Amino acid sequence: MTALLRYQTALLIRSQRWLPPFVLYAAFLAIGVQSGQPVLDSLGYTAAALLPVAAWLVRVCASGEPPAARACAAAAVGPARAHLACLAVALGAAVVLGATATPVVTAISDPTSADHHRRVPWAAAVGAGLLATLVCALLGTAVGALTTWPLLRSPGRAVPAMLLAALLALVLTGSPAHAALTGLITGSRTGTVPVPLLPLTGAVLLTAGALAVACALTSRRSP
Repeated sequence: MTALLRYQTALLIRSQRWLPPFVLYAAFLAIGVQSGQPVLDSLGYTAAALLPVAAWLVRVCASGEPPAARACAAAAVGPARAHLACLAVALGAAVVLGATATPVVTAISDPTSADHHRRVPWAAAVGAGLLATLVCALLGTAVGALTTWPLLRSPGRAVPAMLLAALLALVLTGSPAHAALTGLITGSRTGTVPVPLLPLTGAVLLTAGALAVACALTSRRSP
């Protein structure tokens, strides 16, 4: 599995197809995060922006390998394991991106509540931001896994489905991402730093299920 992960990582880096989602994420943050804003509000925006980017990274990884190379990898280790490595690399790229942005956003934000009257501990804010970012990276990976090959092959269907699913994951009540972001927004109003462990647990379970479905279908469908 380690060799597969190295192979998929090298494939992603050399293709340079990671650049558009990375640039999009940077643009999101440049537009939505301003110096001096309440830190928890800024961290909520940082986490939310990562979800569609994570889904896009899954699509990049799932469609970046030539069919012949995918067939060779599937023959060597099995199609499910080969596809799982692809999804894992996409998730890892999203996590690295979010983990890099979170401390930077925290450093330029005002460590206070939304009314600027109560102090918010810097270290606790970073921890909450990282957990929310992880939740959104996981949900974005789940969205990407369910809206790309082998479930949806046509870009005309897959891309709109991915965008719609990403939006619903952010705004739908009961979604782990929505719960984590709501916790940050509420915490900003009260000056209390949330610890979104329950949303993280839900995100892990949902993502594990989505990846299991995608990998199972990979075993049954040819490229």
